[in-house]
Amino acid sequence: MINLRRWIQNHPHFLELLYRFTERVFVRLDPLWSRLGYGRVERLIKPFEDAAKKLIFDCRVCGQCILHSTGMTCPMTCPKNLRNGPCGGVRVNGHCEVIPEMRCVWVEAFERSQKMPVYGAEIRLIQPPMDWRLEGTSAWVNLLTGEDTAVQPGWQEGVEAYGR
Repeated sequence: MINLRRWIQNHPHFLELLYRFTERVFVRLDPLWSRLGYGRVERLIKPFEDAAKKLIFDCRVCGQCILHSTGMTCPMTCPKNLRNGPCGGVRVNGHCEVIPEMRCVWVEAFERSQKMPVYGAEIRLIQPPMDWRLEGTSAWVNLLTGEDTAVQPGWQEGVEAYGR
């Protein structure tokens, strides 16, 4: 299973197109989701979202999915949970300083982002800190409600200085 996961992630262009299509469908159907209630929608879609993302991306269900911005590599699989690039402890062979037998998540994210013509440049965006209150919630519902990009108190200066 791990080899299939790695193969799929190493060919991210299809995943990128699938993400863009899914995002467009979800956004177009937002009036329907709103009428149904986002809580109800989350209960309906979250089991499928979790299963697919865990199978393909080893997803950690952070509720603020940025796969499309990180080469279709989940940054939360980094042992240090870093969302903005490598820690500086990347070994010469591209492996993690915490788990030496594992390739650095950010080395893989960068390499994969180079194969993504639509979202590949987003690897250079500075991501805001993780909002741990969203952990365990549906990233798709959070995208629709704007929770995934809501600026928390105290973060506004950084967002204004570095953009998002």
